[in-house]
Amino acid sequence: MKRIVSLWLPSWATDRLHRKPDCPADRPVVTIAEVAGQLLIQAADALAGAEGIRPGFALADARALRPDLAVFPADPAGDAAALARLADWCSRYTPLVALDGGDGLWLDITGCAHLFGGEKALMSDLRHRLAGFGHDSRIAAADCPGAAWAAARFREAAQTVVEPEAARESLAPLPVAALRLPPVLTAELERLGLRRIGDLYPVARAALARRFGMLPGERLDQALGRIAEPISPRLPPPAFAVRQILAEPILHAEGLAAMLQRLLPRLCRELAEAGQGARRLELGCYRVDGRVAKLAVGTSRPSRDDAALIRLFAEKLERIDPGFGIEAMTLAAPHVEPLADLQLALARRRNETAKGAAGQEADQAPLIDRLGNRLGFARLARAEPRESHFPERAVKRMPAAFPAAAAKPASAWPAGPLPLRLFPRPEPVTAEAADEGDPPLSFLWRARRHRIRAAEGPARIEPEWWLGESGGPRDYWRLEDEAGLRFWLFGQSGSWYLHGLFA
Repeated sequence: MKRIVSLWLPSWATDRLHRKPDCPADRPVVTIAEVAGQLLIQAADALAGAEGIRPGFALADARALRPDLAVFPADPAGDAAALARLADWCSRYTPLVALDGGDGLWLDITGCAHLFGGEKALMSDLRHRLAGFGHDSRIAAADCPGAAWAAARFREAAQTVVEPEAARESLAPLPVAALRLPPVLTAELERLGLRRIGDLYPVARAALARRFGMLPGERLDQALGRIAEPISPRLPPPAFAVRQILAEPILHAEGLAAMLQRLLPRLCRELAEAGQGARRLELGCYRVDGRVAKLAVGTSRPSRDDAALIRLFAEKLERIDPGFGIEAMTLAAPHVEPLADLQLALARRRNETAKGAAGQEADQAPLIDRLGNRLGFARLARAEPRESHFPERAVKRMPAAFPAAAAKPASAWPAGPLPLRLFPRPEPVTAEAADEGDPPLSFLWRARRHRIRAAEGPARIEPEWWLGESGGPRDYWRLEDEAGLRFWLFGQSGSWYLHGLFA
């Protein structure tokens, strides 16, 4: 059975202000913004609310009620960013967390509540921790988002559980505003005497739609669970994940490594049962101050070798700042690929054969994984031949994450001695040659004169006319100067170009 939790933070903006050292604790606090040339209250804390100051009040009217009002500019962007961080932190309870406006969250706790001792225990733990962070909260659980939202915002209790069989009775005494209707529509319903949700039950749906449109009926059906209303999580749920609630907060990297050695085998067993291997792993560390420290590693091919994966994490654990302690950890594999047991057996056999036979190429995946996680996989590449007469086009860059053994190149490497270093573009040089068709006697490159003592060539390369190339053929020479340096030059239409260095 699906269970949704609605978390409402009625004073989210001002609660954030109260955490700042420059915010007074003994005076009402409000945020303001200019609307149509007038300064209006956007949010008010509990002290301001007790004085009758509400959002929408003019600042002048609010100061008339409380001259010592503490006023701060509204920061909707900062509020939204902080709410997104809180949503990340709430993923310690469930991976399915969605934003609900600017002051609330949805949590899909289906199948998760038993990990925390049941729904009531989970909600109590959530409210207790939020109170420790300085946030007032109202929370409710139901089998659909509409019922949970209504109970969280319009029930007197700070924590409510709406049982599936009691949703209709539980919602009946709540005002029609609990159906998430526009204020204008809510006022029109109340003007006609339909003040409570229960007042809408006996009204014929056709008559309600003719007078007010389809929205009231749709919202009522959503609140009663008659129409499905899925929530949209901020992040896609990982394919595989394990979590651990810690009895005591962890304060050092050694404790993180010990917990990781417990989480990784559990995750690898789940991957093995599904015949999958991880391509990316994400470690989430939930701190006692409400922040989340994250760490991710990637692999060049699917893997569920817990020993190898622990080594990848070990090089990065020092980057995690535990703050005042880490109280929960999650390990997820958001990106997986099929990996059969036969593939693992063949890989082990190949490695054993490579170690015992000289000249055999060993599996490079562990090296690629370590370098990729240190430097970034985008910085690792391998060369692969490509069909082209021109040397600068005969090589293409391929990701190192795809081993050469995985796919046979479509083209073969060109034969013959090639320079150790090939320039991306040939560089023009000033050369002196005895006669046309002869190698140069000397050439000037980067303000330095090189006198040639040996030459070999030429090797002619015709232009790729089918690609619209212009210019004559290239005649390549391998040259050695008096200092022993070796160059790869070519002449084309009376000009000379340096294309590579042999040593």
